Amino acid sequence: MPEPRPLIGVSTYLEAVARWGVWEQGAALLPSGYHRLVQRAGGLAAMLPPDEPAAAAAVTARLDALVVAGGPDVEPVRYGAAPHPMTGPPARERDAWESALLEAALEAGTPVLGICRGMQLLNVVLGGTLVQHLPETAGTGCAHGGPPGVFGSHVVKPVPGTVLARALPEAVTVPSYHHQAVDRLGRGLVPSAYAEDGTVEAVELPGAAGLVLGVQWHPEAGDDPRVMETLVRAAR
Repeated sequence: MPEPRPLIGVSTYLEAVARWGVWEQGAALLPSGYHRLVQRAGGLAAMLPPDEPAAAAAVTARLDALVVAGGPDVEPVRYGAAPHPMTGPPARERDAWESALLEAALEAGTPVLGICRGMQLLNVVLGGTLVQHLPETAGTGCAHGGPPGVFGSHVVKPVPGTVLARALPEAVTVPSYHHQAVDRLGRGLVPSAYAEDGTVEAVELPGAAGLVLGVQWHPEAGDDPRVMETLVRAAR
Protein backbone atom coordinates (compact mmCIF):
# COMPACT_ATOMS: atom_id res chain seq x y z
CA MET A 1 0.00 0.00 0.00
CA PRO A 2 1.51 3.40 -0.96
CA GLU A 3 2.55 5.79 1.77
CA PRO A 4 -0.15 8.43 2.46
CA ARG A 5 0.58 11.76 0.85
CA PRO A 6 0.97 14.58 3.40
CA LEU A 7 -1.62 17.35 3.47
CA ILE A 8 -0.03 20.71 2.59
CA GLY A 9 -2.14 23.80 3.29
CA VAL A 10 -1.52 26.82 1.05
CA SER A 11 -2.79 30.30 1.92
CA THR A 12 -4.73 32.14 -0.78
CA TYR A 13 -5.25 35.54 -2.29
CA LEU A 14 -8.50 37.32 -1.43
CA GLU A 15 -9.75 39.50 -4.28
CA ALA A 16 -12.74 41.84 -4.29
CA VAL A 17 -13.35 41.08 -7.98
CA ALA A 18 -12.19 38.14 -10.10
CA ARG A 19 -13.45 36.98 -13.49
CA TRP A 20 -13.92 33.46 -14.84
CA GLY A 21 -16.41 32.16 -17.39
CA VAL A 22 -19.54 34.29 -17.16
CA TRP A 23 -18.82 35.29 -13.54
CA GLU A 24 -17.36 38.39 -11.96
CA GLN A 25 -17.33 38.05 -8.17
CA GLY A 26 -15.22 38.29 -5.08
CA ALA A 27 -12.97 35.25 -4.78
CA ALA A 28 -10.35 33.48 -2.74
CA LEU A 29 -7.92 32.25 -5.36
CA LEU A 30 -4.49 30.78 -5.92
CA PRO A 31 -2.37 30.53 -9.09
CA SER A 32 -2.42 26.92 -10.27
CA GLY A 33 1.38 26.67 -10.03
CA TYR A 34 1.07 26.28 -6.26
CA HIS A 35 -1.14 23.21 -6.11
CA ARG A 36 0.62 21.63 -9.06
CA LEU A 37 4.01 22.05 -7.38
CA VAL A 38 2.68 20.53 -4.14
CA GLN A 39 1.28 17.58 -6.10
CA ARG A 40 4.48 17.13 -8.12
CA ALA A 41 6.47 17.07 -4.88
CA GLY A 42 4.26 14.28 -3.50
CA GLY A 43 1.78 16.19 -1.34
CA LEU A 44 -1.95 16.83 -1.25
CA ALA A 45 -2.80 20.52 -1.66
CA ALA A 46 -5.49 22.28 0.38
CA MET A 47 -6.35 25.96 -0.05
CA LEU A 48 -6.56 28.06 3.14
CA PRO A 49 -8.60 31.22 2.47
CA PRO A 50 -8.60 33.96 5.13
CA ASP A 51 -10.57 33.10 8.26
CA GLU A 52 -10.77 34.38 11.81
CA PRO A 53 -7.25 34.34 13.27
CA ALA A 54 -8.58 32.42 16.28
CA ALA A 55 -9.18 29.45 13.95
CA ALA A 56 -5.53 29.17 12.91
CA ALA A 57 -4.46 26.65 15.55
CA ALA A 58 -7.33 24.32 14.67
CA VAL A 59 -6.45 24.57 10.98
CA THR A 60 -2.74 23.91 11.40
CA ALA A 61 -3.51 20.95 13.67
CA ARG A 62 -5.06 19.22 10.64
CA LEU A 63 -2.14 19.94 8.32
CA ASP A 64 1.15 18.17 7.79
CA ALA A 65 2.79 21.38 6.52
CA LEU A 66 1.96 25.01 5.74
CA VAL A 67 2.82 27.15 2.70
CA VAL A 68 2.28 30.90 2.93
CA ALA A 69 1.94 32.08 -0.65
CA GLY A 70 3.09 35.21 -2.43
CA GLY A 71 0.97 38.30 -2.83
CA PRO A 72 0.67 41.94 -1.77
CA ASP A 73 3.03 43.88 0.48
CA VAL A 74 2.84 43.31 4.23
CA GLU A 75 1.37 46.38 5.93
CA PRO A 76 4.30 48.35 7.41
CA VAL A 77 2.50 49.01 10.70
CA ARG A 78 3.15 45.34 11.50
CA TYR A 79 6.86 46.07 11.78
CA GLY A 80 6.61 49.58 13.16
CA ALA A 81 7.26 51.52 9.95
CA ALA A 82 5.49 54.26 8.03
CA PRO A 83 4.45 53.32 4.47
CA HIS A 84 6.94 54.05 1.70
CA PRO A 85 5.42 55.81 -1.35
CA MET A 86 6.00 52.62 -3.38
CA THR A 87 4.40 50.26 -0.84
CA GLY A 88 1.15 48.78 -2.08
CA PRO A 89 -2.26 48.98 -0.40
CA PRO A 90 -2.71 46.79 2.69
CA ALA A 91 -4.23 43.32 2.62
CA ARG A 92 -5.24 43.28 6.28
CA GLU A 93 -7.32 40.09 6.24
CA ARG A 94 -4.41 38.18 4.73
CA ASP A 95 -1.89 39.78 7.09
CA ALA A 96 -3.94 38.83 10.15
CA TRP A 97 -4.83 35.31 9.00
CA GLU A 98 -1.43 34.31 7.68
CA SER A 99 0.34 35.77 10.72
CA ALA A 100 -1.90 33.62 12.92
CA LEU A 101 -1.21 30.55 10.76
CA LEU A 102 2.53 31.12 11.03
CA GLU A 103 2.37 31.63 14.79
CA ALA A 104 0.30 28.47 15.23
CA ALA A 105 2.60 26.42 12.97
CA LEU A 106 5.72 27.63 14.78
CA GLU A 107 4.13 26.79 18.14
CA ALA A 108 3.09 23.32 16.98
CA GLY A 109 6.27 22.45 15.09
CA THR A 110 4.37 22.18 11.79
CA PRO A 111 6.78 22.50 8.84
CA VAL A 112 6.54 25.89 7.11
CA LEU A 113 7.51 27.23 3.70
CA GLY A 114 7.08 30.96 3.03
CA ILE A 115 7.14 32.03 -0.62
CA CYS A 116 7.97 35.67 -1.48
CA ARG A 117 5.41 37.59 0.62
CA GLY A 118 5.26 34.47 2.80
CA MET A 119 8.98 34.74 3.58
CA GLN A 120 8.62 38.44 4.34
CA LEU A 121 5.66 37.84 6.65
CA LEU A 122 7.54 35.04 8.43
CA ASN A 123 10.34 37.52 9.09
CA VAL A 124 7.86 40.10 10.42
CA VAL A 125 6.06 37.57 12.64
CA LEU A 126 9.44 36.82 14.23
CA GLY A 127 10.10 40.51 14.91
CA GLY A 128 12.04 41.43 11.77
CA THR A 129 11.61 44.34 9.39
CA LEU A 130 11.45 44.83 5.62
CA VAL A 131 13.05 47.00 2.99
CA GLN A 132 9.93 48.54 1.48
CA HIS A 133 11.40 49.27 -1.94
CA LEU A 134 14.62 47.88 -3.36
CA PRO A 135 16.99 50.36 -4.97
CA GLU A 136 17.63 50.11 -8.67
CA THR A 137 20.17 47.41 -9.41
CA ALA A 138 21.00 48.22 -13.03
CA GLY A 139 24.17 46.51 -14.17
CA THR A 140 24.09 43.83 -11.47
CA GLY A 141 22.35 41.23 -13.60
CA CYS A 142 19.80 40.80 -10.81
CA ALA A 143 16.20 41.30 -12.01
CA HIS A 144 13.90 40.94 -8.99
CA GLY A 145 10.89 41.37 -11.24
CA GLY A 146 9.85 42.18 -14.78
CA PRO A 147 7.07 44.42 -16.09
CA PRO A 148 3.72 44.15 -14.28
CA GLY A 149 2.63 40.54 -14.27
CA VAL A 150 5.94 39.22 -15.65
CA PHE A 151 8.50 37.32 -13.57
CA GLY A 152 12.12 38.40 -13.63
CA SER A 153 15.01 35.95 -13.50
CA HIS A 154 18.25 36.01 -11.54
CA VAL A 155 20.82 33.80 -9.85
CA VAL A 156 20.52 32.78 -6.19
CA LYS A 157 23.50 31.42 -4.26
CA PRO A 158 22.66 29.15 -1.28
CA VAL A 159 24.71 29.48 1.91
CA PRO A 160 26.77 26.31 2.51
CA GLY A 161 25.70 24.23 5.50
CA THR A 162 22.06 25.36 5.49
CA VAL A 163 18.94 23.27 4.95
CA LEU A 164 18.41 25.12 1.68
CA ALA A 165 21.92 24.26 0.49
CA ARG A 166 21.20 20.58 1.08
CA ALA A 167 18.21 20.91 -1.25
CA LEU A 168 19.95 23.26 -3.71
CA PRO A 169 23.69 22.64 -3.45
CA GLU A 170 24.48 24.80 -6.47
CA ALA A 171 23.68 28.35 -7.56
CA VAL A 172 20.35 28.39 -9.37
CA THR A 173 18.44 30.76 -11.63
CA VAL A 174 15.03 31.48 -10.16
CA PRO A 175 11.79 33.23 -11.20
CA SER A 176 11.30 36.37 -9.13
CA TYR A 177 8.73 39.13 -8.71
CA HIS A 178 9.14 41.42 -5.71
CA HIS A 179 10.16 44.96 -4.85
CA GLN A 180 10.51 44.46 -1.10
CA ALA A 181 12.95 42.31 0.86
CA VAL A 182 14.12 41.28 4.32
CA ASP A 183 15.92 44.04 6.24
CA ARG A 184 16.51 43.19 9.93
CA LEU A 185 16.20 39.45 10.44
CA GLY A 186 13.54 38.11 12.78
CA ARG A 187 14.37 36.20 15.97
CA GLY A 188 16.50 33.15 15.26
CA LEU A 189 16.34 33.42 11.48
CA VAL A 190 19.51 33.02 9.45
CA PRO A 191 20.04 33.84 5.76
CA SER A 192 20.34 30.73 3.61
CA ALA A 193 20.68 32.30 0.15
CA TYR A 194 21.62 35.61 -1.43
CA ALA A 195 21.14 37.28 -4.79
CA GLU A 196 24.16 38.71 -6.58
CA ASP A 197 23.24 42.23 -5.37
CA GLY A 198 23.30 41.06 -1.73
CA THR A 199 19.52 40.76 -1.25
CA VAL A 200 18.59 38.00 1.21
CA GLU A 201 16.83 35.40 -0.94
CA ALA A 202 16.10 32.71 1.65
CA VAL A 203 15.87 32.38 5.42
CA GLU A 204 15.51 29.47 7.80
CA LEU A 205 15.12 28.86 11.52
CA PRO A 206 17.75 26.48 12.92
CA GLY A 207 16.63 24.50 15.92
CA ALA A 208 12.91 24.82 15.22
CA ALA A 209 10.74 21.80 16.03
CA GLY A 210 9.82 21.52 12.34
CA LEU A 211 11.30 22.83 9.12
CA VAL A 212 10.94 26.63 8.85
CA LEU A 213 12.10 27.94 5.47
CA GLY A 214 11.35 31.03 3.43
CA VAL A 215 12.36 31.77 -0.16
CA GLN A 216 12.05 35.15 -1.81
CA TRP A 217 11.53 33.71 -5.28
CA HIS A 218 8.57 31.81 -6.77
CA PRO A 219 9.30 28.08 -7.15
CA GLU A 220 5.70 27.54 -8.30
CA ALA A 221 6.51 29.61 -11.40
CA GLY A 222 9.51 27.47 -12.35
CA ASP A 223 10.28 23.82 -13.04
CA ASP A 224 12.48 22.94 -10.05
CA PRO A 225 10.52 21.04 -7.36
CA ARG A 226 13.37 20.63 -4.86
CA VAL A 227 12.30 23.34 -2.38
CA MET A 228 8.77 21.93 -2.20
CA GLU A 229 10.12 18.39 -2.02
CA THR A 230 12.10 19.47 1.06
CA LEU A 231 8.85 20.64 2.69
CA VAL A 232 6.99 17.45 1.76
CA ARG A 233 9.78 15.29 3.22
CA ALA A 234 9.58 17.28 6.45
CA ALA A 235 5.80 16.87 6.45
CA ARG A 236 6.17 13.08 6.33
